[in-house]
Order: sequence, then structure tokens, then C-alpha cells
Amino acid sequence: MNSPKRRILAGALALTLVAAACGSDDDDATTDAPAGSVATGSTDDTTETDGSDGGGASGSIFVSGSSTVEPISIAAGNAFADANPDVAITVEGPGTGDGFAKFCAGETDISDASRAISEEEIADCEAAGIDFIELQVAVDGLSVITSAENEAVECLSFVDLYALLGPDATGISNWADATDAADEIAATVTDLGAVNTPYPDASLTVTAPGEESGTFDSFVEIVIEGVGEELGVEDANVRPDYTASPNDNVIIEGIAANATSLGWVGFAFVEENLDTIKPLQVDGGDGCVEPTPESIASGDFPIARPLFIYVSVPALEGNSALEAFVDFYIGEAITTLVGADEGQVPYVPLNDEQLAETQNVWESRETGTREG
Repeated sequence: MNSPKRRILAGALALTLVAAACGSDDDDATTDAPAGSVATGSTDDTTETDGSDGGGASGSIFVSGSSTVEPISIAAGNAFADANPDVAITVEGPGTGDGFAKFCAGETDISDASRAISEEEIADCEAAGIDFIELQVAVDGLSVITSAENEAVECLSFVDLYALLGPDATGISNWADATDAADEIAATVTDLGAVNTPYPDASLTVTAPGEESGTFDSFVEIVIEGVGEELGVEDANVRPDYTASPNDNVIIEGIAANATSLGWVGFAFVEENLDTIKPLQVDGGDGCVEPTPESIASGDFPIARPLFIYVSVPALEGNSALEAFVDFYIGEAITTLVGADEGQVPYVPLNDEQLAETQNVWESRETGTREG
């Protein structure tokens, strides 16, 4: 990425540290976020939560973007509202790309993202006068999933995934029909995992994120493009003939409904649905590895990625509640609400170095991206 990277805002805004109690109270669905509540949920469904502890902040905050990061922002919003009942926070998850479109148009205060902002999106923000602060908040492992009923498949390599989900898989509706292609690819691509052929003679039903999703972008970049480059295929992409959705819960439902399904989602959604879906081990060249908090944090799991929030500088300058919320988000929220314990959002927390970098970037109000 050739775009400008690091800039420190002149006259950095003062930090407002917020001591907020953690917890949430989920009430009935509503389409509006009244003062003193946090409205959370997807574009089509929001949940209202009233705070009760009393806090000094007031105003409204609109968070949009990645459905993968959405659970973290919901948890942070619920906990912040408990201590700040005069702040209305709305969180939605239409997808990373759609979120950046709103963000760069000045329609949102925070953009949740499961990938770094692209050059094109940076240009859109610059054209609209939207400076941003990029903050990593957690680490995720993209989980390749099938139905819990599928006992025929346990591990897939990058080569397997390319054969089943890559551009040449278009039209294949039976796992077995991809066997010959996988064996042929494996003769050329020898360092991205051994193929697990022959595949079962079973229906292949693919349900996965759509192009508006950062989860889609990450999967294509890490898995599909990696194999495509070794095959000499330019701009390799996922096969177009599958059921796509920006909503991870819809993907989970589609995978669970088909016994020999295949797809991928963020790790948190797998952990919450192990009764209906099964995460597959993935071989990126070093053997089959199961997605777990430990394997993702260590880097052993080959499909891992950082998760971000992007804070609008123009929105920050005119909204003291937003400043207080981000103080809380990258301070107490991501250190207490993200993790593998009961009640936490099951992503991998930042390590000490990553956390220090995030907090330093926020304290200095450093704008731009560090991910290109």
C-alpha cells in the first residue's frame, strides 16, 4: 500500500479516561437508540440496553462495519452504557466494505473492520476530509467450517480449499468432482499443504461471506491468492456460485442446514455454535492445525488476522462521548471483554506489545494506517 501511513495530529485531543462497570442487559428489539441506552445488533435488528450506574458522558455514537468485530463493539457498548446512561450507542454489522463506505461519507463515528482499510477506501476518506485513527482491538482466526454431521472431512489444506472454493471450482456441486483438480494443483503447489483426496461422494453446498465482508477479503488474500500466485493465476478469487451473506449468523444457519456443507466465518461465531457446526483443521504447509485461541495467538493456525476499529477524527472533535467511549474501548473493554472465559467475546486478546501499540496510537491520536 503506497498511501500515507503515520501522522500525529497537531494539538492532540486530551484523553478522558472512563471508569465503567462491565456488564450488559439485553432487552427487546428496537429500531431506534433512545438517550441513555445502547442499541446493538445488525442492520435489520437492534437491541436496546439501558444503563443504570450513571456517568458523565452524554450524546450519541454510531458504529458500523464488520459483522466479525460487531460482537466486541456490542459488548463494549453495553458495558459503557451501564456507566453512561446518557449516551446512545448504535452498533450494526453490514460488513467491512459497507461500513467503510458509510464511514468515509461521514455517516458513522467508528468503523468496525476485519481487515485493514484499502487504498481505494483511504482515497474516499481523504476526498471527504475524513482523517481516521486505526486501532487494533483483537486477533481472529478465520475458521473453515462444515456441518457437525459431516464425519467424512476433518482437515483441508490451502490446496484443498482452492480446489473446492477457488475460481476453477465454479459449477462443482459434489466434493468428489474436485478430486482430480486438487491432485493436479498439488503437483505444482507443494508448500501449502498436502491434499486430502479423494474427497467424499457427497453434495457440496457452499455458504460463506460475500464481497462486502472483510472476512471474504481476508480469506481470498490468505488462502486463494496464495495458491493462485503459485499457479500463475492473476487476481484469483472465490468461485461466484455460492450462497453469500454479510451476516455470520446466516452463514452458520446455512452450514448447519446441509450435512456436507463448506464455508468460513470468524472464530467467535464457531465457538458459539459448536452444537450445529464443526470447525475443520487447516494445513497451510505445516500440517493440520485446529483453530483455538492458543493456535491463533501463537500463529500456528494459518488463517489468522488482526481486527480493528477506525475512529473518525472529525466526529471525535465534535463528540466528547465518542472520545470517552474509545478510551473505554481500548482500555478496559478489550482487556476484560475479549477472551476464552465464559461471558467474554471469544476472540484472541492482544498481547502486551500489541495492546501497548494500540493504546499509544490512541493516546497520541496518530492517524493513518500501519497495516500496508
